[in-house]
Amino acid sequence: MRILVATDAWHPQVNGVVRTLTKLADAAEALGVEFKFLTPQSFRTFAMPSYRDVRLAMPRPARIAKLIEEARPDSIHIATEGPIGLMVRRYCRQRRLPFTTSFHTRFPEYVRARVPVPGSLIWRALRRFHAPSRAVMAATPALARELTERGFDNVVLWPRGVDTHLFHPRAIDLCLPAPVFLSVGRVAVEKNLEAFLDLELPGTKVIVGDGPARALLEEAYPDAIFLGEKHGEALADIYAAADVFVFPSKTDTFGLVLLEALASGLPVAAFPVKGPRDVIGDAPVGALDHDLRSACFAALDISRQDCVAFAANYTWEASARAFVASIEAVGAVLPGRNAAEQPRFVA
Repeated sequence: MRILVATDAWHPQVNGVVRTLTKLADAAEALGVEFKFLTPQSFRTFAMPSYRDVRLAMPRPARIAKLIEEARPDSIHIATEGPIGLMVRRYCRQRRLPFTTSFHTRFPEYVRARVPVPGSLIWRALRRFHAPSRAVMAATPALARELTERGFDNVVLWPRGVDTHLFHPRAIDLCLPAPVFLSVGRVAVEKNLEAFLDLELPGTKVIVGDGPARALLEEAYPDAIFLGEKHGEALADIYAAADVFVFPSKTDTFGLVLLEALASGLPVAAFPVKGPRDVIGDAPVGALDHDLRSACFAALDISRQDCVAFAANYTWEASARAFVASIEAVGAVLPGRNAAEQPRFVA
């Protein structure tokens, strides 16, 4: 089966959307499914206002059509609501082709953190974007319910996974005063990092990641350790060496970093909001409290082995199966294409 995924978020960006799509494609190979990605790398781009590290594409309809037709996909999935997503949606609508979409980012909260735009207007635009989709894929049951309550149709569950071969407990010493409180992710306003950095905590606060707010935060919080972007084994080592994973964001739809931390044996401290609440629920692997400082101290007493056992329930193989099953269940296969008979292609 050939699946073309249209996404405005792609390498070299480091975020949950890019990691999710990359891991999805890798895991789907075992199912006999291969992915091709339509990304900003095929177009001229410009820096996103207020976030210059993110490049937005300037796709032309003719170029979009050419790339889709060259890929000869059995199914089309639109992962983001940006310029590429809009153009691929337009292509499918004009030709009356079925497609699926996914909901990754809480844009109303994301935008309002930067500009004073009413959330109701953004939600209306998102509903319109996703309305023609055969299936709107959401990461958690709670997010799926919320989207349905907000007027989204055809919402289905697409769970996430974690690479337990990479993220697992190991003996690592960062040679920093303990306990080590760690946060990983984009260093941007919507991540609410000040709520963590303002806390009076013993030991050391460590931030892994980069973004437009990093320089200001480094200057404002000289006692915190900012390590920049880390990947692969280097990132896994830092997770394993920390004592508590602090997740101050109130806008994430899921937070893959939560699973990476838990798989590394790292308990979570977070606000009791969608995202951490959806991932952790009532499991004894995190402390969710409106008082984030109290959550940090409570997390120190949580069993690291319980965290590892909890994360083992999330696999990318299961995530890939759910993704493909949703496409097949809603009949989002292009006319005249029989997925079982198509030759495999390389993403």
